[in-house]
Amino acid sequence: MKQAEFDDKGSCIRWTEVPGAEPARVYVHGLGAASAVYHVHVAARPELVGRRSLFVDLPGHGTSDRPEDFGYTLEDHADALAAALDVAGVTGAELVAHSMGGSVAIVLARRRPDLVSRLVLTEANLDPFPPPAAGSSGIASYEENAFVDGDYARVLEKVGSLWAATMRLADPRALHRSAVGLRSGSEPVMRTILEELAIERVYLQGGLSGELAGREALEAAGVRVVTVPGAGHNVMFDNPDAFIAEVKGRS
Repeated sequence: MKQAEFDDKGSCIRWTEVPGAEPARVYVHGLGAASAVYHVHVAARPELVGRRSLFVDLPGHGTSDRPEDFGYTLEDHADALAAALDVAGVTGAELVAHSMGGSVAIVLARRRPDLVSRLVLTEANLDPFPPPAAGSSGIASYEENAFVDGDYARVLEKVGSLWAATMRLADPRALHRSAVGLRSGSEPVMRTILEELAIERVYLQGGLSGELAGREALEAAGVRVVTVPGAGHNVMFDNPDAFIAEVKGRS
């Protein structure tokens, strides 16, 4: 396991890594998740082996530190991810990012274009204030201290065993602030950033999740939007073959 400091108090963001050819693939998880859990099973497939691969846990999640005075906004997470990539000596990486991690990856691509050469986004949040049923909005609807003191446990009971398995590894306060930051969005908003980026961009939408809002505008801006059949929000679990094909791309 490797680590890099991401604040002025010595807090560390951590990742595991598989050596291989450059450019590196950097896997980034969503809210209340962990990168290795969501992505190792696909990165180990023959179609994707041989590339340097980093599985990064964002601050407050998984193995990374969870400072109480950290903001956990999308920009905060992006800067922490940049710190990890700088220490790892990564430039021009392909970011394979899920849900909130996709939003972080978009923000990172704007703030540190030297670090990102390609985005493969799985149902990334592109707009602030997602529907009330969305995970981030549900968590952000609680007051922070109330969530930490008891509502966190109730949310774990509601979200189902699979998401709870990784959500319980996240710090409650970090989880809440991350949800609030995701609901607030970035400036400019993630969708606008994605449309304006000049790198290769792929957006995977689970066929069971419904039509992607604003798809035509994204495609007009050069984003490859792929509807993955038989998949919901977790495309990498529901249809790994299609997921792997899009991650591999033309490489």
